[in-house]
Amino acid sequence: MITEDLFLSKGIHPMLIGEERKPFDSKEYIYELKLDGIRCIAYLDENGTDLRNKRNKQLLPCVPELAEMHKQVSKRCILDGELFVLKSGVTDFYEIQRRVMLTSPFKIRLAAKQYPACFVAYDIIQKDFRDVTKLPLMERKEILKGIVTENNYFGLSRYVEHNGVKFFELAQERGLEGIVAKKKDSLYWFGKRTKEWIKSKVYTSGDYVICGYIQKYNDMTSLVLGQYDGDILKYRGHVTLGVSMRKLNEHPYLIVDDSPFGYTPEGNGAATWLDPRLVCIVESMPTENGSFRQPVFKGIRDDKAPKDCQINS
Repeated sequence: MITEDLFLSKGIHPMLIGEERKPFDSKEYIYELKLDGIRCIAYLDENGTDLRNKRNKQLLPCVPELAEMHKQVSKRCILDGELFVLKSGVTDFYEIQRRVMLTSPFKIRLAAKQYPACFVAYDIIQKDFRDVTKLPLMERKEILKGIVTENNYFGLSRYVEHNGVKFFELAQERGLEGIVAKKKDSLYWFGKRTKEWIKSKVYTSGDYVICGYIQKYNDMTSLVLGQYDGDILKYRGHVTLGVSMRKLNEHPYLIVDDSPFGYTPEGNGAATWLDPRLVCIVESMPTENGSFRQPVFKGIRDDKAPKDCQINS
């Protein structure tokens, strides 16, 4: 059972999506939009709002416009959801990631006015002092709906039943990232990657470890990317489009003498090698063999550990 101590100590590891596949129809699932933001756990009670990412970093100082979320709930609760920013009607991961890296209160206030952050809750972990994680998803949805009053910055995730394929096509038409199918009777397991939650993405995207960079002509830069296979770091390729040294220099990195792969992959003789501590998102057109096709760098994320960037995860 969840106790008072968990609410006070925080540190919850949210349940994770365990499979990616083509969209499908099923009466056993509901379908939600996949939002391109930062997964967050919200701790809300009469004393205030606390937002934490998957690595338990406090995010409320970076999104002060959400400081009164707790006033929108009728019960003390722990919610699972997504923190995001909308630009031109779609979620923009780079913008919310840029926001949570800001430290200047003045710059944070400016960003909040230009692109206010929002939080959408799609699950509930605790109501009052009661653990609801072992209730079926649809019962948790009803509890969630009963305690949240929505406003412009805090809402509930909407879903459709049965028609996953049409819902995916609509997301594709609107330029959205994709959808998530969730089994109606699925329970909530902390930190577990479950195949009862399935994502279908318009573009294939993945998280990769930045292992080095190559400076090219016309001031272009390619990042050398890797993923882990268990505990072994494997070379995965390059991404150039969307990359700049300016963006890389916004984050702390450490230049090292040797390739973190234990050898120099072909075509990487001019690389400047980095300690594998930074994680980035790369989108590309899907291919059958899992290689990159028209890859695009989407930003660096600090809410995921390098060892969590696993091949085929």
